[in-house]
Amino acid sequence: MTAPDHSATFTKANVAAVPERAAQLRHEFSVWLRSHFTLDPEKVSDMVLAVNEALANAAEFAYINAPRPGAMHVRADYDTAAATLTVTVSDEGAWRNSASDDHNPARGRGIPLIHALTDHAVIDSSPAGTHVRLRWDHVVAAPSAHAQDCGSRTT
Repeated sequence: MTAPDHSATFTKANVAAVPERAAQLRHEFSVWLRSHFTLDPEKVSDMVLAVNEALANAAEFAYINAPRPGAMHVRADYDTAAATLTVTVSDEGAWRNSASDDHNPARGRGIPLIHALTDHAVIDSSPAGTHVRLRWDHVVAAPSAHAQDCGSRTT
């Protein structure tokens, strides 16, 4: 349990990196976000869409050359003092070279979209996997979020 006056956390680890599970994580994150923060509907939509793009990339590409899907992880941390929400989507797969999609104009918009929808986004990839860190500033916790925080941490 986190201290109610310090942070709120949403955690899902070792989830199969497949589209169905990405959609489920998106929904669970959306529910958590709406229950813990006072945000206008457009901001919620932007945040959920950015997280969805990171999840979709992990589900579609991280394990494309693997014999079976690996794991993806989501962690959202709220810092009350800084009023920031940071969401990290990670996997242990390989980074995909987008050059293969250059011929398809419908592809390759996820990362620019992520950058447009967040206050700060960093994508770190290495042979050990990819970490997509998304941050939003000036996020206000809902008054009832402190009471709900005991149940916000999930695995």
